[in-house]
Amino acid sequence: MTQTIGVLLMAYGGPDSLADIPAFLLDIRGGRPTSQAIIDEITENYRKIGGKSPLLELTQAQAAGVQAKLNADAPAGVAYKVYIGMRHWTPWIENAVEDMIADGIAQAVALVLAPHYSGMSIARYFAKLDEALAAHDNPFSYTAITSYHDHPLYIEALANRVKNGLATMPDDTLVIFSAHSLPTRIINAGDPYDAQLRQTARLVAEQAGLTADQWTFSYQSAGKSPEPWLGPQIEVYVVELAAQGHKNFLSVPVGFVSDHVEILFDIDLEAKHAAESAGAHLERVSSLNDDPLFIAALADLILHVEVESA
Repeated sequence: MTQTIGVLLMAYGGPDSLADIPAFLLDIRGGRPTSQAIIDEITENYRKIGGKSPLLELTQAQAAGVQAKLNADAPAGVAYKVYIGMRHWTPWIENAVEDMIADGIAQAVALVLAPHYSGMSIARYFAKLDEALAAHDNPFSYTAITSYHDHPLYIEALANRVKNGLATMPDDTLVIFSAHSLPTRIINAGDPYDAQLRQTARLVAEQAGLTADQWTFSYQSAGKSPEPWLGPQIEVYVVELAAQGHKNFLSVPVGFVSDHVEILFDIDLEAKHAAESAGAHLERVSSLNDDPLFIAALADLILHVEVESA
């Protein structure tokens, strides 16, 4: 008899149209109202990248790839079925839980499509998952994968992008790794986010053959709250670096695994424009999306966790 193990891939979510943005922001803000100025600003950002988020389609492609890889490599008597749950938009995490229970899933593996752990990010996805499971009389049990920032195949996939990107750039190009900023208070709280990100950057740089003066690290996409956020912010940093004499940059957003607004707008438009305004040039490596090495990394993680037998 074949045991079917469920796999829940969780991602942030993104609006399917410009009309969705007010409701999307309302969910992100936990029901607190969003000023019209911010709604207008975010709407304009999405308009500039095509009027919607590509995240769902990209996550669906990742899920299909992971399911195929898992079932190709699964031990005898085990099958995997992959589900998608979004934290802030459809299909919601609770929708995925309902589907998994309806399909008779008893054991599952859950992970977030973001490699670096923080109590302010990854932990909140699992809290949503636990809340959704608590609403059912017959919940499944799951094993959580909370980070994979140093997985060899993930590092290799990024290092390949760095090497390919540099192959078409001038010799003086500076590689700038980046990730989503979080409030600086996480450092004092002992959160591993910053340390994991810097380890990823170092491992990728080493595998790509970069010397210490060929790469640096920054943050991006800080929130609009008044408290201090981790930096430097890439759109400011490129201007500072250009003033120091750097004229060519290769952006490598290691904290993200799919194209979405914080890549397509914050890097491709905002950071690139900032560099150009300072007399410099910025290019970005392609996102991982459904890169076979990244898909293999996720499948490897899932195959090697301890899952309780049904």
